[in-house]
Amino acid sequence: MLPSELSSGDVIADRRADYAKMLAESGEPASAAELMEQALELTPNWAAGWFTLATYREKAGNTEGAIEALNKVLALDASDVFGARLKLSVLGAADLPDRPPSRYVERLFDDYADRFETSLIEKLGYSVPQKLAALIADTGGIPRDFRLAVDLGCGTGLFGPEIRARVDRLEGFDLSKSMLAKAAEKHVYDHLGQADLSLEPELSGVFDARLEAYRADLITAADVLMYLGNLHGVMAIVRKLTVDGAVFAFSVEDAQRPAGYVLRDSLRFAHSEAYVKEILAEQGFVVQNLARSVIRMDGGKPVHGILFITRKSA
Repeated sequence: MLPSELSSGDVIADRRADYAKMLAESGEPASAAELMEQALELTPNWAAGWFTLATYREKAGNTEGAIEALNKVLALDASDVFGARLKLSVLGAADLPDRPPSRYVERLFDDYADRFETSLIEKLGYSVPQKLAALIADTGGIPRDFRLAVDLGCGTGLFGPEIRARVDRLEGFDLSKSMLAKAAEKHVYDHLGQADLSLEPELSGVFDARLEAYRADLITAADVLMYLGNLHGVMAIVRKLTVDGAVFAFSVEDAQRPAGYVLRDSLRFAHSEAYVKEILAEQGFVVQNLARSVIRMDGGKPVHGILFITRKSA
């Protein structure tokens, strides 16, 4: 929940929500759902509360009830800051979306920023920055050093230190201001800016206008594209941001299927190798190197990914 929405505005409803959380954490989601229902009788317009109720109902095996609660969330919050449409798609109650709502992604990482690195690296074994940097270094036929590198979805700046020694200028862009603030603390990037990769592929309003005249010869996107389904827009952005011969290095979660992309229970997208290669070809990028690897853990299970090193045709 958003900090401003942790409270329903009603003391009794909040108390019941707190008890419901305790029951859920104790392994009693059905009882938790009953208490949340009582809380929402007092505060029927509390979108965060309805989303919490959907979570409890789903864990209790009440899929129909979860869907009902998620639809209530959407009726109360058109911006879909909680990602209710994504969850409805996972539950089979909505079509597969092209991308998540921008407000959902921004809120997710703003809330996550303070514990992001501890959680991702120490608990989930996240390893994409090191593996992607190593793959760039091991790929023949591409430059050893770069004039301008742009790190898309830079987050807290985990990839920056891995590539800094090989670039003259390093710029990072992310949707979350809180994540950018953490990246700034590393003093690795020459410039940091807010950008939404899910927008249409016009540079205006997305990236600093100077990039139109000073395009990059290296673009990176480590653990970013799993927050987009359809990759046509972001690939078009990369094409516009790069000079001929530029390197585009990135990772995706491996859909482990012959084509297309899927939305997983984690609410992250996974893409097939064939799907990614098709869009790369459309935008004039040729795959120079590719590696499959476990990129993190999730719920105690390995998440398989594909790392791509590509180059823009002249």
